[in-house]
Amino acid sequence: MELRHLGRTGLRVSRLGLGTMTWGEDMDEIDAAEQLKAFVEAGGNLVDTADVYADGGSEYLLSRLIEQFVPRSDLVLATKAGSVPDQDRRFDGSRGHLLAALDASLARLGTDYVDLWQVHAFDPDTPTDETLHALDLAVSSGRARYVGVSNFCGWQLAKAATWQRAVPGRTPLAGTQMEYSLLQRGIEREVLPAALDSGMGLLAASPLGRGVLTGKYRHGTPADSRGASPYYSAFVQPYLDERGRRIVDAVATAADGLAATPLQVALAWVRDRPGVVAPIVGARTAAQLNAALSVESLTLPEEICRALDDISAPIHFYPDHDWSAL
Repeated sequence: MELRHLGRTGLRVSRLGLGTMTWGEDMDEIDAAEQLKAFVEAGGNLVDTADVYADGGSEYLLSRLIEQFVPRSDLVLATKAGSVPDQDRRFDGSRGHLLAALDASLARLGTDYVDLWQVHAFDPDTPTDETLHALDLAVSSGRARYVGVSNFCGWQLAKAATWQRAVPGRTPLAGTQMEYSLLQRGIEREVLPAALDSGMGLLAASPLGRGVLTGKYRHGTPADSRGASPYYSAFVQPYLDERGRRIVDAVATAADGLAATPLQVALAWVRDRPGVVAPIVGARTAAQLNAALSVESLTLPEEICRALDDISAPIHFYPDHDWSAL
C-alpha cells in the first residue's frame, strides 16, 4: 500500500487507515484479529482509536493484538482524548484532563508512546493555549511523537495551527481528522483550506458516508446493518434522504461503468482528494475490510471524478472565498 506523509512532517502513513471505533463493543477479539492481520498484510500501518471508543475497550483490545500479529514498531498508532461522557460537558480540553487521559491510553495500549495523539474536539470552556500546551508536553515527554486535532471548525483549526507555529519550540500540528465523503463535503468550505494553508494533512473519517455510499441501503435497511442497529441507526439516518439517494445512485452508475463496486468508487474519490492523506475505514467484518483494501488498485478517471463532484457539490454562500455569485 502506498505511504503518504502526514502534512509537512516526516511521518509516513498508509493511504488507508484502519478505524477501531466499534472494537471492544460490537467487535470481539477474533474478528478484530482478522481485520488487523488483513490490514497489515495489505501494507497498512495507520490504526486509529480513541480513549472513549468502547470506554477504553478499543485501546485495550488493540493492545492484546499488537505483537501477536505485528511488531509495535511497524504500526502508526493514533489515539484521541478530550471527549468525556458527561451530559453537561461533552468535551474537556484542559491540560490536566488531556495528560491524564494520555497516560490512561498508554496503559491500555501497553506502549510508552503513541505515534499520533489528537485532541478529539474543540473545548470552548478551556483556553486554546492551555489545550495546545498539553500537546507540547506530550511530545517533549516522549509520550507522543506527533500531534493533531479532530473536529475543529475552520477558525478553530487556523487559530490552533497559527499558535503552534508562532513560537519556536511549540509542536506544529501534523494533521486534523474530520468526517469527509461524497455525502459530507462541508469541510471544503473552510476546514480543508485552513489545513492545506497550514501544512496539515487530513485524515478522513466516515469516508463511506457511514456506510450509505456502499449502496447497501438503496432498497431498504439490511437487518444486519448499522442502520438497523438501535445504537447506530441515528448515525446513519441523516444520509438516507433524497440528496443522499441521488449521490448513491451516481456512485452506483459509475461503479457499473468501471466494473467496480460503489464502495471502491466512493473510497477512491475521497482518498485522492487534495489534502487527504488517508481515509479511516471502520469495517464491521473482515470481508468488508478486504473489500475496502481492494481499492488500492483503483484510480478514478477524471471524467468520473468531475461527475461525482457535480452531483455532490455543496452549496457555498457568502462569505466563502468564491464570490462569483455576488
